[in-house]
Amino acid sequence: MVSTFNGLETARRGMTAQSYALQVTGQNIANANTTGYTRQRVNFNQTEPYPAPSRNRPQIPGQMGTGVEAGSIQRVREDFLDVQFRGENTKSGYWGARSDALEKMEDIMNEPSDNGLSKTLDQFWQSLQDLSANPGDDGARSVVRQRGVAVAETFNYLSNSLFSIRDDIKSQVDVSVNEVNSIAEQISGINQQISEIEPHGYLPNDLYDERDRLVDRLSQLVNIKVTKTPSSDTSSKLAEGNYTIELLDSSGASLGKLVDSNTAVQKLGISESDGSIAGFTLGGTPITSTIVGGKLEGMTSAYNNDYPEMLNQLDQLAFDFAEEINEVHQSGWSLNDINSGTQTQLDFFTVGSDVKGAAKGIKVSTSIMDDLKNIAAASTQATGDGNNALNLGNVMDTMQLKSKYASAIGKMAVDAEQANRMSVNADTLATSVDQRRQSVSGVSLDEEMTNMIQFQHAYNASARMITMVDEMLDKIINGMGVSGR
Repeated sequence: MVSTFNGLETARRGMTAQSYALQVTGQNIANANTTGYTRQRVNFNQTEPYPAPSRNRPQIPGQMGTGVEAGSIQRVREDFLDVQFRGENTKSGYWGARSDALEKMEDIMNEPSDNGLSKTLDQFWQSLQDLSANPGDDGARSVVRQRGVAVAETFNYLSNSLFSIRDDIKSQVDVSVNEVNSIAEQISGINQQISEIEPHGYLPNDLYDERDRLVDRLSQLVNIKVTKTPSSDTSSKLAEGNYTIELLDSSGASLGKLVDSNTAVQKLGISESDGSIAGFTLGGTPITSTIVGGKLEGMTSAYNNDYPEMLNQLDQLAFDFAEEINEVHQSGWSLNDINSGTQTQLDFFTVGSDVKGAAKGIKVSTSIMDDLKNIAAASTQATGDGNNALNLGNVMDTMQLKSKYASAIGKMAVDAEQANRMSVNADTLATSVDQRRQSVSGVSLDEEMTNMIQFQHAYNASARMITMVDEMLDKIINGMGVSGR
């Protein structure tokens, strides 16, 4: 026969288990708006039935339940959705970084506008047309010089601004690399803490949440793969263990371990060559690739490719423009030449002998800045001849300067539009996956309130069971075996 007191223990266990469940529900409700929090649940297990199989077991109809226990407090999380979200987050980081970089480039080039290079070239061309009609007019000559200065300064501004933004991107790359290393160090530290807790049979859910939050952030910076490794043979089967984090290229091939399960960290570094990012290093070992995914790859691509390409095109345009203008200008006659009878063949623009840096260094020559009469508007020594001014204006047509510039601007616009479109698409996909993830892992106040009522009633029922057993015992102890009452 089973002891009457057995019912008290069964009910006590029920109250204890439901009490744990209520506390976990309260924890979920309290953290409903906590970023990165994963809802938790109590896993209820039946306690060992009575009696245990043996030769001397009591002769009762069968094994009887002895109640319930709170076996573990587990996070509710879906690993597949985590992997999917981090993959989309990596794409979002890449396209977001490229879109931001190209948007800044568009702001600098500022085309079409009244202050852009295209408009400035038009104004320079118009001033040459006006000079051809009035070659002896100092006012027309002054306007040509001013417009020439405006063209040179516009080239200078565009080049300097692009270099400045490119330097800013490099600074952002450095900051992102430091952030990757900082996150890796934090994950390694959390791995260590988890390794100290899990062998005791506990599930450190708060540490799991913090680690996953860091991994989510890391996935936006670089492409990663997360592998779980048990921290101990004595850990719970539900324990998540330590994270090993591998750095991947765009094809998914491993570039090395950023964090291993032994809590070691290999720091990410930058390898530079000739003003570009040649690659990265991992733990001091060179990675001959800049394709590391995420925001870091997007910024590196803009730094290595997009901005140098535009700067090279500007340099080529500035160099060719200055060379062509100078060649035509040298063939003409200035007022001073006509008066002296000697053709001096002066340059209109000063530009170096190397294409590289031409946009940054182009300027109106000192001879033109010092004396307006040095502008060679005439093709011959004849007074009133303005044909060379027309020839100077025709340079932009013969060398197709505006067409080449428009082509460069058009390519930039297409690239920027594509990057923006892909960024929006990647953000949408990442948000969609995260919403699905939150539907599993996030806290629903409606669900928690329902659970709270359920656990409260179960707790009350267990308490009522104790009252009922107490009444039975009272009847046995105080109401039986006493005659005459």
